[in-house]
Amino acid sequence: MATALLGSFLSAMATVLGVIPILFVKRLSEKWKDVLVAFTAGIMVSAATFGLMPQAIQESGIISLTLGLITGVLLLDLIESHIPHIDVENKPGYTNMDSKALLVIIALFIHNIPEGLSTGFSYASQQASLGPTVALAIGAQNIPEGLILAVFMMNSRTSRWKALGIAALTGLMEMVSAVIGYFTASSMQNVVGYGLAFAAGAMLFIVYKELIPESHGHGYERSSTYSFIIGLLIMVYITQIF
Repeated sequence: MATALLGSFLSAMATVLGVIPILFVKRLSEKWKDVLVAFTAGIMVSAATFGLMPQAIQESGIISLTLGLITGVLLLDLIESHIPHIDVENKPGYTNMDSKALLVIIALFIHNIPEGLSTGFSYASQQASLGPTVALAIGAQNIPEGLILAVFMMNSRTSRWKALGIAALTGLMEMVSAVIGYFTASSMQNVVGYGLAFAAGAMLFIVYKELIPESHGHGYERSSTYSFIIGLLIMVYITQIF
């Protein structure tokens, strides 16, 4: 339990790491933002494909994998349809801070719930290395998420330290849902396979619906593609080490 708490905390607080550069840098180029997002996409695809899905089959079988993965995709699709995607540009001009910032914060809170559940389910698995692997993958995804939040709030004329505090709060929601996922899976071992498959579906939906389009919309597709491959390979190596 202590390991699960620590892993989920570090993964959740990675959102704060994404905000830190904004404390020192006023502007991040579109190229570097796209490369970072693509790198994260590679990490998440690798974690879902080589970590979560094989373990879900081992825990509960192919039918559980299918049902859990589809559930994860459908839930994220439902969330996306009710919380519209906001494209954050690195340029001034956002003045309606209250309504737009509130929408971003609500979106991050909701998105962090399935991410936290994924971490909790993974730590409850019989494969000891799966929890840290998924926590690392989710944490890597949280860094650019925090960066995007920070850029948006800076463009909305919000203080840097306030953006840092809000990022920490969104991370806290992820940690709470990770604890819920861990206890649910620990008390009902037959749901672990479904939970892992759910996590894989949620990850793959985020990658294909959000991260890849976001990293290929500003003319830096080639750099983003290489960054995606590097992220995927790095997670493969990490999986082998652990």
